[in-house]
Amino acid sequence: MTRRKALTVIVYAPALVGNDRRVLDSVHGLEKALPGLHLEWRLSEGGRPIALPQRDAWIVESIEDGGFPLVCNGDESHPVTVSGMEKPGLLSPGGHAQFQVHVRLPLVESVNESAAAVLGAVAEGARSFWGHASPYGYGSEIAQQLRRSAHGPERSPRGLPMLNPPEKLPAPELPCFLGWLNYWSAAAAQAIGFPDPSRDAELLSRSRRTASGGWVVQLTDAPLDLDNPTHLDTLKRTYERFPEIGGRAAP
Repeated sequence: MTRRKALTVIVYAPALVGNDRRVLDSVHGLEKALPGLHLEWRLSEGGRPIALPQRDAWIVESIEDGGFPLVCNGDESHPVTVSGMEKPGLLSPGGHAQFQVHVRLPLVESVNESAAAVLGAVAEGARSFWGHASPYGYGSEIAQQLRRSAHGPERSPRGLPMLNPPEKLPAPELPCFLGWLNYWSAAAAQAIGFPDPSRDAELLSRSRRTASGGWVVQLTDAPLDLDNPTHLDTLKRTYERFPEIGGRAAP
């Protein structure tokens, strides 16, 4: 899938413990958020879908190294995939390993309309600290914002603030960066000071509360496009509002 045609969802949660129920909760949440979605296939070594009659049991049996293998909807023309992995403590905030769930969906109107529900469902299923949904390829933009040294530039080529890499953040509740859609757990929202009714009226108009007390916050109506000056300005303003994101200020 090309950058313009895919949506990436990634959530960051505490590391798995054994056959952790959060794996299935994340997959079930994704299916419920997109009516008609059935993630009941795995991929062969050649990339062909193979049906999984006992999908849930297969996933649980396949949990290893802190993650789970990719499952998909079996539709090669409009693929939806989900998988999980562990990020080691040396590369994670606070030095604690994290469980990450990665979802890839086609960037079509029906997905755009359900994207907030998808992010919220996957994040809540994994009991995540935070997460985001952004057009595929957004990671290359974030890479240009990561601070490589104390003497580096204060702004990225697009004029966005430089961010500390995840392993430099003191706590996992601090989001590492902003995406198009942002999931902030109750703890993450508290850590960055959201919401402040006097300052966040615009963001609140595009936000929804989750069952656990977290938030899904949408920055722009259409998927984030940093070649769009309005979108870029919105992103800059949001970073200015929350200096704790990316470890630019003490929480």
